[in-house]
Amino acid sequence: MDEVIKVEDGSIITPQGFSAAGLHTGVKRKRNDLGILLSTVPAEAAAVYTMNRVKAAPIGVTKASLQQEGRLQAVIVNSGNANACTGKQGITDAYTMRAVTAQQFSLQEHHVAVASTGVIGQAMPMEKIVPGIAQLHPEVDDLAAEAFAQAILTTDTREKSSCYQTTIDGKLVTLAGIAKGSGMIAPNMATMLAFITTDAVIQHDVLQQELRVVTDVTFNRITVDGDTSTNDMVIVMANGLAGNEPLTPDHTEWWKFEELLLKVCEDLARMIARDGEGATKLIEVEVFGAEGDEEAGKVAKAVVGSDLVKTAIYGEDPNWGRIMMAIGKSGVPIDPDLVDIAIGPFQMINRSQPLAFSDEGIRHYLANEEIQISIHLNQGEGYGKAWGCDLTYAYVRINASYTT
Repeated sequence: MDEVIKVEDGSIITPQGFSAAGLHTGVKRKRNDLGILLSTVPAEAAAVYTMNRVKAAPIGVTKASLQQEGRLQAVIVNSGNANACTGKQGITDAYTMRAVTAQQFSLQEHHVAVASTGVIGQAMPMEKIVPGIAQLHPEVDDLAAEAFAQAILTTDTREKSSCYQTTIDGKLVTLAGIAKGSGMIAPNMATMLAFITTDAVIQHDVLQQELRVVTDVTFNRITVDGDTSTNDMVIVMANGLAGNEPLTPDHTEWWKFEELLLKVCEDLARMIARDGEGATKLIEVEVFGAEGDEEAGKVAKAVVGSDLVKTAIYGEDPNWGRIMMAIGKSGVPIDPDLVDIAIGPFQMINRSQPLAFSDEGIRHYLANEEIQISIHLNQGEGYGKAWGCDLTYAYVRINASYTT
């Protein structure tokens, strides 16, 4: 297999040696709210975390686990309660989740990561969480994967997963990911939970570096509402059961691992943006011709994050002036006389000069569920992409009553 292929029926437990479970403990009213992802052996691991200065208790516990030797064997995660802004008791509760999970599954405590998502500022209902951990029975089947996927959701309307395979050193290598995220999405990093599994052989430090690179062009390029969560993280676990030679940038097939990780993360990022709270449309912005890739990415994210652009897309209004405004406020030096903008197949301006377009045609295009905006700055070779969603009345309704 000389290419990277999507596994349409794959899941977070498709890579060798991984199992999962999820169940309902009563932290949430109905859906599953506690889950575990487990590897049969300790896995090389990497993580990136929210840049919000207010961090939830599980962030510190997971950091402490990884700092010990860079390996993880399990992730215990709950939804419905963020365990954020909960003081010393919240930290104690997060460490208790780690300890109870380690004891239940005969693991070393520092091989367990902890993640939480949900309402901020409420004490963890440990009387539900602790007995719930004892009831988790990880399996390797579709039902177990789905149960775990449901256990990490909050205001999400759908599960989000992706899986790809390739061969490296003649060995089948699989990489899969699962994520949650719908509101409070402006990762930097993060504002969602994402868990990635692979059976590739790769060391912690190499994996950590590559995760940071890929995160910058995927999860850090999505925005729903411009707010950055207190909780969330991306964790990658690589248990090495594929048996390939250790992967580094010097490996002749390193590009295949890069593409595996990039494709899974980009799929998950798009799914999170598409499932923004109250969203009806996914918006993808591509920027060409910037002075560099970093500048292109900043412009793309500024456009997709503009409330005025987002509301125009919701209203199916071809108001390209709002796009131009967002480009100008991005903080990236541009020549305002050289900008090209297209909405889907319709060129709106060329070298900053308005063009005639079919009003009926573009309104028909804007009725689609996925909208593409292309921008050319005509100043260099830089390229970048970003994803977001429209801003709707439903977003206000959902967030006006989040805790009630």
